[in-house]
Amino acid sequence: MSRRRCTPKPGDLIEIPRKICTQTIYAHWAIYVGDGYVIHLAPPSEFAGAGFCSIMSVVADRAIVKKELLSQVAGTDGYRVNNKYDDKYPPLPVTKVIKQALKLEGKELPYSLTSKNCEHFVTQLRYGVPICEQVEDAVTKVSVGAGILAGLALIGIVMSRRQRERQ
Repeated sequence: MSRRRCTPKPGDLIEIPRKICTQTIYAHWAIYVGDGYVIHLAPPSEFAGAGFCSIMSVVADRAIVKKELLSQVAGTDGYRVNNKYDDKYPPLPVTKVIKQALKLEGKELPYSLTSKNCEHFVTQLRYGVPICEQVEDAVTKVSVGAGILAGLALIGIVMSRRQRERQ
């Protein structure tokens, strides 16, 4: 199955890059339910077409399941179909995915940037498994960065001690 189609089909995962200028900061995720509409999990501070303004979702602990036009949710950021986990997890039947998504419309759910975000929400619907590569990638980058900083700090301490010993 193609991972980068422009025309979504019901049950497809929709990735919406949120940008500052031309730099993607993160992706918002939705699931296509047909007739131009998506279902997505959005904190109350986020509105259709919010673009980067939706970054305020990092402080939210509750979110609402919304059904909105894909064109409005994407706004000027654009979107792409990205069923990126299809090779790893078999998608659930489309009718089941759509039925469950529509059943959740309007519900308020717990929200967490690291464990219950919009990508977790749509992957749970499509695959039955909540997955978020963005969080995994961010944790890895932070861990590597912390390791590098710790290493540099250790080198600095050793060099400082050697310099003092020479004096």
